Amino acid sequence: MWPTLLLGLLVASVGGWILTAYLQTRRIRMLERSHEEIQIEETLVFDFLHGLGEAFRETIRPQELHRLIVEGATRILDAHGGALYVTDRTGAKLTPAFISKGCPPLVDIPPHILQQAAANSVALESFLRLHTVVPGEGLIGRIWQTGQSVWLNDFSEAPELTKLRGSAFGSSSVMAAALRYGNQDLGVLALANGPTGAAFSQGDFVVFKSLAEQSAFALYNAIIYSMANEKKRLDHDLEIARDIQRILLPSEAPVINGFQISGMNVPARQVSGDYFDYIRVDEERLGVAIADVSGKGVPASLIMAICRSVLRAEAARNPSPADVLRKVNRQLYPDIKEDMFISMAYLVLDHQRNGVTLARAGHDAPLLYQQKSQTVTPVKSPGMVVGIDSGSVFDRLTIDFAIPLERDDCLVLYTDGVTETLNTEGDEFGLDRMMESVRASVNDGAQAVVKKIIQDVRDFTGSAPQNDDITLIAIRKT
Repeated sequence: MWPTLLLGLLVASVGGWILTAYLQTRRIRMLERSHEEIQIEETLVFDFLHGLGEAFRETIRPQELHRLIVEGATRILDAHGGALYVTDRTGAKLTPAFISKGCPPLVDIPPHILQQAAANSVALESFLRLHTVVPGEGLIGRIWQTGQSVWLNDFSEAPELTKLRGSAFGSSSVMAAALRYGNQDLGVLALANGPTGAAFSQGDFVVFKSLAEQSAFALYNAIIYSMANEKKRLDHDLEIARDIQRILLPSEAPVINGFQISGMNVPARQVSGDYFDYIRVDEERLGVAIADVSGKGVPASLIMAICRSVLRAEAARNPSPADVLRKVNRQLYPDIKEDMFISMAYLVLDHQRNGVTLARAGHDAPLLYQQKSQTVTPVKSPGMVVGIDSGSVFDRLTIDFAIPLERDDCLVLYTDGVTETLNTEGDEFGLDRMMESVRASVNDGAQAVVKKIIQDVRDFTGSAPQNDDITLIAIRKT
């Protein structure tokens, strides 16, 4: 009896040891398999992040980034399909950015579309590509509105998906998350499994939320990259515009007997709304023009270029500045917007008669320095700005005004960017300071006058930014 009992105990012990070894081996294999799955998942996630990072090494098209996000998330979580909806430019609705082919519909589908889709799947694909979502509309709209992430195996909260569940277009499980970075709403990312697919797990949802966070960061970066590239392109265009405008403005003053001339333009931005020019009227006369287009930047520079062309065409062989300005106004008036105008001063120097004739179209009154009295006074001839009257009033107000110039007298034309420039305390440079600059430099010539005024303006403003274009012309009788 004892031998039998001992044998039974031995067999039981061996069996228990074998069972324990089997269970341990099975557990080890399960742990190894789980470890392999985690490693595979980590590799997929790393590939996803690496793919997003590589996308920004060079300029990436938005459509390509959207595809990378959806296909990467779908691959990592072994989903049947995914969809990415992004906020449109107005911020009022979501537009479908990318929907993978295997993705079940995640928005409410009209019955007639479902009927068409039963015979032709293209009808459903077309509807999904074109259908936009407003805040609160269906599952996607509610997630966008609330900023939440959801994991649904039960669609009681999504009736638009419940009605599709028994069809070929239904979903068995859905995960969706709002994409936000900082305070910016970027869109919604969703993954779904079809009617025959397995439900997503809690672990899947944790990974999905991490992918959504990285996707939001990528989309935000894409916006910043796009804005930076757009700014770079605009800066390049403005650089070209500035070069063109520099060509349009005179590079140096012409030589004319009896007069010494100097001019300078200092734009507040890359392009200027100020204009000055020297125009050969005929063999005996030289036209000198200065103008200031209301506003700054590109619109003002375009009007300036048009004004230059018209003025040059009308000034040829016309000794009357007033008549030239009248013709310029008639041509420009129909094409200038209501909120824009041009102030101009145009004068003709006649070296044979040592005469100066001025016509002023609402521009700042030129300053006349007279050597005999050593005084500086504004020359306030009448006139109104170009572009606000078709000609009936403008023609009557704009007249030729003779300015007597004697030896060493000086006439200074300028735009309001000089007198109205502000310092850090908010004070204007003003007309009195400009007159002092003229008195202090006039004996050294026309070029010295221009340089002195510019330097005094810069000393006055200090670190304050230049808010308006500055243009100066000095004409000294020799």
